Amino acid sequence: MSDQIKHECGIALIRLLKPLEYYHAKYGTWMYGLNKLYLLMEKQHNRGQDGAGVVNVKLNTKPGTTYINRSKSMGEMPIKEVFDFIRGNIRSLEKEHPERIIDPVWAKENVPFAGELYLGHLRYGTFGGNSIDYVHPVMRQNNWKSRNLVLAGNFNLTNVDELFNALVNLGQHPKDYSDTVTILENVGHFLDEENQALFNLFKSRGYSNKEISGKIEQNIDIQSILKESSKRWDGGYAIAGLIGHGDSFVMRDPSGIRPAFYYHNDEIVVVASERAVIQTVMNAQYEDVHEVKPGFALMIKKDGEVSQKLIREPLERKSCSFERIYFSRGSDLDIYKERKKLGELIVPKIIETIDDDIDNTVFSYIPNTAETAFYGMVSELESYLNRKKIKQITENNGKLSNDELISILDHRPRIEKIAIKDVKLRTFISQDEGRDDMVEHVYDITYGTVRRGKDNLVIIDDSIVRGTTLAKSILRILDRLGPKKIVVVSSSPQIRYPDCYGIDMAKLGDFIAFRATIELLKDTGRQDIINKVYKKSKAQQNLPKEEIVNYVKEIYEPFTPDEISDKISKMLSNGNINAEVKIVYQSIENLHKACPNDLGDWYFTGNYPTPGGNKVVNTSFINYVEGKKGRAY
Repeated sequence: MSDQIKHECGIALIRLLKPLEYYHAKYGTWMYGLNKLYLLMEKQHNRGQDGAGVVNVKLNTKPGTTYINRSKSMGEMPIKEVFDFIRGNIRSLEKEHPERIIDPVWAKENVPFAGELYLGHLRYGTFGGNSIDYVHPVMRQNNWKSRNLVLAGNFNLTNVDELFNALVNLGQHPKDYSDTVTILENVGHFLDEENQALFNLFKSRGYSNKEISGKIEQNIDIQSILKESSKRWDGGYAIAGLIGHGDSFVMRDPSGIRPAFYYHNDEIVVVASERAVIQTVMNAQYEDVHEVKPGFALMIKKDGEVSQKLIREPLERKSCSFERIYFSRGSDLDIYKERKKLGELIVPKIIETIDDDIDNTVFSYIPNTAETAFYGMVSELESYLNRKKIKQITENNGKLSNDELISILDHRPRIEKIAIKDVKLRTFISQDEGRDDMVEHVYDITYGTVRRGKDNLVIIDDSIVRGTTLAKSILRILDRLGPKKIVVVSSSPQIRYPDCYGIDMAKLGDFIAFRATIELLKDTGRQDIINKVYKKSKAQQNLPKEEIVNYVKEIYEPFTPDEISDKISKMLSNGNINAEVKIVYQSIENLHKACPNDLGDWYFTGNYPTPGGNKVVNTSFINYVEGKKGRAY
């Protein structure tokens, strides 16, 4: 992706179903679970580089001993720093007790993070504060094991204000105004209520307080707690939780917006945000890794029972298509096929844009996530040429010499490695975005691959969000090669609306498609549409989210996607590029053909899967017109 956008977040949960002695005997170390957690997190580092955290819960510990350990970091290499801290503790104890450190029984009693239950998290910050307090897992502690709560998630809620006020009305005094704290206290409240109800029940039956603790741990109803706490949640979420006594869960929103997958056998339960990561870490087959169903929670009881239970009635599946296009690793079987399909389906539009002049066109991609779509594009170009070859040979049957036949068969797309990303330079520049003279050098180019003044250059990207890097870097360096036309192809449609379920795309004014449409309205003397939409939006500003309509769609209605794309082309070239510039976008219809099971397309269509989405786009448009920079939710 040329435009850098951020995403919340990645989760990794591990529950060992056997005593630590079992793993020491079979795998040679009691750190089997800890090592698997490290791999799950490292393989998902693409999901979050602003922070990382790990919590371990030890089962069946004696009173007076520490049974919950946590390590968090928001350093430059947060995963490494978290595990360096954990392993540093182990090495220190190894120096003091070199013979005992390998004993799993001794380790569980004496070594931090030597336990059966782990929860890891990778964070990409969007609107959250830049503080270690915002790094998951977050904790709510208590002297009763069954009242301790640990949460980590990949989520954004659109109605934090409602939930916050509900907590205040319960008599709570939340320490912060954020969806993380709100969910923690929300679930924590109903966890407390469940504990109290069970305490009262068993007390009435004559059990002692000490006996009641064990009874609560055996009978606590996580399904009921999650049902009650999530009643008002509006947003996308995959939330993992640990209870201090040993129960754990991963819950998914009813539209399936945010992803979660799991694997289990008689030794271990593993949950992560991506299927392929579990396959790699556990050497598991595709069919052995399952999706946590939308609206359900995967629950692992202290005794090792694993089940999926309904929490919220599932809605129409609207899982995030951006996971397929960009965020999730392309090593997943389904995602790999879908990205190739996206490249394949846009070929007819490319051929139209270059006037079918394949002989004088070089094809490439913007590294690195667009590479798979590029393979799909090239495959379809080859198929297109093969169809032309068949026709040419058939029409000249028996009249072609060997040389002519070879010439026809050798006709293929011209493929080159054009752009090379300088990752270190990009990381450095991201700390000082005002340095335009350096932004231009984020990408290097391969000189001599394009015939000056003669060749078109087609380069595919997975999406074009803001267009900033295209305008300030990519188009400028591609223009140095001297092509007569530069065609930048987006394998996804025009991004027109803000996201509010976990991606850092919340301001309408950031989107090049929105800005281009506003310019078109002005160019064609239809500025009144902007004012009309503003008035409609303002009139419903204080309505309940369920009653708000997305009137921002009316901004785009006067124009075809091609007209908006042409305007984007002019804005991005801005008279500074010698070559003709054309921007080509995927259609919504083709997106759904490529990703038929993941229809979450609200950033392209404005069709939000929850009422809170309409509230967010409404607020975002009002903020744009009024010049406000604040958060839209």
